[in-house]
Amino acid sequence: MKEYATYIFDLDGTLLNTLDDLTASCNHALRTAGMPERSREEVRLFVGNGVKKLMERAIPDGLENPKFDEVYASFRQHYLEHGLEHTQPYNGVLELLAELKHQGKHLAIVSNKFYKATEELANHFFSDTISVAIGERESINKKPAPDTVFEALRQLSVGKENAIYIGDSDVDIMTAKNCEIPCASVLWGFRDEAFLRQHGGTLFFNHPLELLPDENL
Repeated sequence: MKEYATYIFDLDGTLLNTLDDLTASCNHALRTAGMPERSREEVRLFVGNGVKKLMERAIPDGLENPKFDEVYASFRQHYLEHGLEHTQPYNGVLELLAELKHQGKHLAIVSNKFYKATEELANHFFSDTISVAIGERESINKKPAPDTVFEALRQLSVGKENAIYIGDSDVDIMTAKNCEIPCASVLWGFRDEAFLRQHGGTLFFNHPLELLPDENL
């Protein structure tokens, strides 16, 4: 891949395989409320726009359900307590980040996962390589708005020139477009290539180490 100075990563489905823990917390909240549980495949298709949207899609009638706030709060609490039980970096991710840091690149995470969980996961798995991790919070517009990416760039003290956004979803493609930076779409996450192409993806990678700069480009 072409070399960049700044690499901004999505979290779920890009750096971390969080699907089993998301599914477990989703179904804990649904089960506790007496609602039908969701399959792992359903949850995979629900993620990408933040956990509130995940639960809106998982709960019958979504936001119109009178129990929505209660079930959503149950999900958040369970996920904060159990979100590390099955979550792991994808194979090659730690090596990728270590090499990019060794090369002096600027690294950040920008996620639609709620802020506390984003920080905790980043600190747990990537404290040696990534110091800036931005999650969803009320004071800033979430992806695909460019605001969280721009906040990450501000905290890194760099501009968007020579920056790339790396993610696994249509939301990530739209985010990069709104930031006017390129997007690398990864194929080990929650969406396949056909779906990503339909949503404007043009640059695809099958393994994290393929994201390392190619000195011949």
